[in-house]
Amino acid sequence: MNLENVNKLLIVRLSSFGDILLTTPLIRSVKNSYPDLKIDFALREEYRDLLKFNPYLNELHLYSGKYKSNPLLLQKLNENEYDLVIDLQNNLRSRQLLRGFRKSKILFNKRNLDKFLLVHFKINRLKDATSIPERYAQTLLDLELDNKGLDLFTKNETSHLLLNKNNLIGLCPGSKHFTKMWPAEYFIELGNLLQQNGYKIAVFGGKDDKQMCEYINSNLNDSINLCNDNDILQTAADIKICKAIYCNDSGLMHAASAVGVPVISIFGSTVKEFGFSPYNCKNLILENNSLSCRPCTHIGRANCPKKHFNCMKQISPRTAFDSLNLILS
Repeated sequence: MNLENVNKLLIVRLSSFGDILLTTPLIRSVKNSYPDLKIDFALREEYRDLLKFNPYLNELHLYSGKYKSNPLLLQKLNENEYDLVIDLQNNLRSRQLLRGFRKSKILFNKRNLDKFLLVHFKINRLKDATSIPERYAQTLLDLELDNKGLDLFTKNETSHLLLNKNNLIGLCPGSKHFTKMWPAEYFIELGNLLQQNGYKIAVFGGKDDKQMCEYINSNLNDSINLCNDNDILQTAADIKICKAIYCNDSGLMHAASAVGVPVISIFGSTVKEFGFSPYNCKNLILENNSLSCRPCTHIGRANCPKKHFNCMKQISPRTAFDSLNLILS
């Protein structure tokens, strides 16, 4: 779609962490192609910091979680007189939010049928699918993305705990779902291998990761626990000075990608065909391709349906350690 006659654009992606960061190549490319276009963005209030300092955006509209608690939000959006709305969420909440919206709308094709076929019948129609940022851009048919990666703008200074720390490797052990988390004991064994080879360790996470990060940190010698209460801008500023990051398929994987740090991602129940792998950055994905049960979900599960969890357990700490030379070379 040609945006020549569009003066005000609203992008809607309410959640989650990684999905919102994956919209930033679209935001940047639209603004660079149409400098006079004003771009607003609607997202859940807990993810505000992800776009707080994004220079390509005009205004953020914060969604508090339940539409009934946002009685004036739709009215405000209508009063802004947007020429076009791009709904990248395309679910019940976003459709409910935009119900009655009077201007043109474009809905993101989530390819739900293809994900269902891959998860439940292992029919892979996503084999040649592009990444999520590229699929977001395809909502505007004539838009070409640049060759840059994700954006995460932070004005935070590096934590004083990391001052004068060289050869720093970050461990990000958390994720929203159990089946997307490499075992904590494996992160500990990996951390010991890294320390034995002269690397310093920093452990990163958010509010829900505190217990696990503390457990890993307490079982490593002289590591630094930088887990916090979801201060993503501080976390991103600290991740930025690491030589590399080990992480799961998680929001911090995309945060590390956005600040330009080499990423080693460990994929368990999900697969890169879903489009959420690290985007346009130096990265390696470690995954067990010998299992016929993968993927068992496209978002993550609370437990392994086969009870063995071999998608994660068969990726050894030694394999993860050896991959570091590959990504740093």
